[in-house]
Amino acid sequence: MTASDPKTDLHFYLQSARDALLWKLDGLSEYDVRRPLTPTGTNLLGLVKHVASVELGYLGDTFGRPSGEPLPWVEEGAEPNADMWVTADESREFIVELYRRAWAHADATIDALPLDTVGKVPWWPGGRDELTLNHAVVRVIADTHRHAGHADIVRELVDGAVGMNKDNDNMPSDDPAWWEDHRGRLERAAWEADRDA
Repeated sequence: MTASDPKTDLHFYLQSARDALLWKLDGLSEYDVRRPLTPTGTNLLGLVKHVASVELGYLGDTFGRPSGEPLPWVEEGAEPNADMWVTADESREFIVELYRRAWAHADATIDALPLDTVGKVPWWPGGRDELTLNHAVVRVIADTHRHAGHADIVRELVDGAVGMNKDNDNMPSDDPAWWEDHRGRLERAAWEADRDA
């Protein structure tokens, strides 16, 4: 095993989550990337808007490196949850390009600062608002992977498309009959467990 650079490792996992999240938008209509598919309104393009805001906050503002990107949906007085959905006036291209600019800004912060650099999170309570760049990057990786997982499920609800990334679906079969049988087995196991409880 060879030694690796911690920043390289962190960047790899952050970029893999970014790529997976954007891939979930491919081939979908404007309606399908925006439509709410859970009781709380989770939708694909809203997830992208949210993670762009998270990157710009934790890997920009927190370390005194504001991006200059206007984010009215996270400003004081904004509608609650406004960062989790996209208005009809906000185009898919705008949100995707915002996210790509957030990547570039976040990557520049990671490259410019040592991982032990301490920053202050503007929206955390005073006295408990400090964290290291390493902590911030790990937090952003965890958040992005969490939302990429949400996107996996939402995309499957839209059109049945599944997979880890465009080069590796990581699925045991692409046969619809296999999946129908598999789902049936799981349903029967759930009913049996409930009956025996």
